[in-house]
Amino acid sequence: MGGVAVSVTAKRWMAAVLAVAAAYQGVWAAAFPRSFYDDFPAPGLHWVAALGPYNEHLAVDVGALNLGLLALSGWTLRRPGRESLAVTGAVWSVYNAIHFVWHMLHLHVFPMFDKIGVAVILGGLLTLSILMVLPVREPRAAR
Repeated sequence: MGGVAVSVTAKRWMAAVLAVAAAYQGVWAAAFPRSFYDDFPAPGLHWVAALGPYNEHLAVDVGALNLGLLALSGWTLRRPGRESLAVTGAVWSVYNAIHFVWHMLHLHVFPMFDKIGVAVILGGLLTLSILMVLPVREPRAAR
């Protein structure tokens, strides 16, 4: 009985959730940076606009970063080996840890509902990322 381990199937689901998050944010920010700034994460919400003035270059770069994470996650979903799952989880963990900490230090600009939303969504993505780095749990037949 060692430490915590996660099945390949569970890690594939985690990679899929991260890929969907990257696609949602990446396409929106890269293709429609002003709309992303004004309305992310949904029309009527202003999570990016609340944090400072509009910067098209920064918004497009956020989109490009997320599209790169989408490409990595998609490749991992096609080749879900131990190493590809762990590397993808590690890459996502770096991004999500920094992103999470930064936003937790800047929650004061949001109303309570948005504070909770930011913390839950970014905390959830970070948790999935970290779980992907954990060792793979062997199927019962292999134990």
